Amino acid sequence: MSSEEARSWNEQIIEEFRANAGSVAHFGGKSLVILHHTGAKSGAPYLSPLAGIAVDDGAWVIVASNGGKDNHPAWFHNVQAHPEVLLEVPGDDEVATVKLAARVADDDERDRYFAQMVSRAPQFAEYEKGTSRRIPVVVLEPAA
Repeated sequence: MSSEEARSWNEQIIEEFRANAGSVAHFGGKSLVILHHTGAKSGAPYLSPLAGIAVDDGAWVIVASNGGKDNHPAWFHNVQAHPEVLLEVPGDDEVATVKLAARVADDDERDRYFAQMVSRAPQFAEYEKGTSRRIPVVVLEPAA
C-alpha cells in the first residue's frame, strides 16, 4: 500500500469512527481509538487509528506493532518525543476526546497488556511472530 493509499484508508476509518460513535464495521465494532500526536521532528499534527484497550482509571493501551514490520511505527517515535496526546475514544452516542500522557509500558505491564490485546485481536500474535523486535506497548494515562 502506498503512502497515499494508507492516508486515504486512514481518513475513511476516521470518518466512519466519528460518524458511528467509535464503531468501525471492518474492525468488529468499537475496538479502535484515534490517536492525535505531534511529529517528533516536524511538530506537525497527525491522526492515527489504532486498536485500543481501556484499562484502569481512565487509561488506555495501544500497541506499536506496525503490522509486524521490523521498525516501530512513526506514531511511537512521536509520542516518545511529545507524550502529551489526545485520544478519541468510542462512546455510547458519540466519540469522546480525552487528554492523556503517553509512556512506554515496563516489561511486566507490557506482557500483561500485550496478552490482553492478543485475546481481543489475535492478529497481534502474528505481528509479534513476524518481527525480531520486541513490540512495545504504550500506556496512555489521564494527564495531570
